[in-house]
Amino acid sequence: MNERLESLLRRHEEVSRLIQDPELVRDQKKYRDTMKEYSQLEALASTQRETEEISGQLEDAKSLSQNEKDPEMREMAKEELRELETRLKDAEDRLKFLLIPRDPLDEKNIIMEIRAGTGGDEAALFASDLYRMYARFAETRGWKFEIMSSNETELGGFKEIVFSITGNNVYENLRYESGVHRVQRVPATEASGRIHTSAVTVAVLPEADETEIDIRQEDLRIDVMRAGGPGGQCVNTTDSAVRITHIPTGVVVHCQDEKSQIKNKAKAMRILRARVYEMEEAKAASERAEARKNQVGSGDRSERIRTYNFPQNRLTDHRINLTLYKLDLIMQGDVEELFDALKLSAREELLQTTASVIAAS
Repeated sequence: MNERLESLLRRHEEVSRLIQDPELVRDQKKYRDTMKEYSQLEALASTQRETEEISGQLEDAKSLSQNEKDPEMREMAKEELRELETRLKDAEDRLKFLLIPRDPLDEKNIIMEIRAGTGGDEAALFASDLYRMYARFAETRGWKFEIMSSNETELGGFKEIVFSITGNNVYENLRYESGVHRVQRVPATEASGRIHTSAVTVAVLPEADETEIDIRQEDLRIDVMRAGGPGGQCVNTTDSAVRITHIPTGVVVHCQDEKSQIKNKAKAMRILRARVYEMEEAKAASERAEARKNQVGSGDRSERIRTYNFPQNRLTDHRINLTLYKLDLIMQGDVEELFDALKLSAREELLQTTASVIAAS
């Protein structure tokens, strides 16, 4: 850890000099990348300075508590000592987290897919509720939100909805949403008031740039057709719906929301690229020691990750044994506490893994 810290602090000094160079701004991409690196390294350097400062204060308070003759002053020094020890531990923990190499995927935008599972219309309605929950959270973060594809039911639910979220560190915040979300509540269509259990599947795909994944035109089969729908004046009567099949992987994407075939094709390609990119990332991860063990849970989409119990106003995340009794607020997009707990748990597990590797080497 100390070697890595020293290396990063040296790099911080180098980057600090680089950003003073007026020539840097001429290359906008290099400028943005350098400023991003500086921001991350400055957080590390600042926390290191804070740790050293508190350590110095701690030594002074320790000396005072041992040598001060005035009992009242000695007691005050002991109280300050306890407070400084708590602050030092907090700063050292933050420093350890900052020393963990960042996952390059964390800064990615995402494509999220929500699909109704067991439960029929009730599952489709809950899929719609989850979509609104994520949309409201994205709004609070100032993220851009765009529906890519949807299949709506007559009751206003979604059999499937696919959408993109663009902004700062989107994947870092939403990566742990992949999996099966179980809901327990009395459906609006249930006359007897019985509680039903339904399930919805969520997939979170980091969005790939065109330069990051090579999809050859000859590997694609593109079909166009007339868009379907429940009926009404908005039904598309032209052959604008697009289905793209990636032959090597068998991935199929269908888009029909736009009236323009070109727009539907562009959206379908974004979804296709994200799905194929995720498959390649998963393959690469599985080739590393104990794939995805540095994440919360396995990330397997067949895994039940969370239960939403509406009668008890309770949400339980089974991966970190967290229960919150504010489901009404969570469904309105108040998910910060939940997401922070998931990120913290993942960091702690990664920290333990990193420490074990260092101890073994």
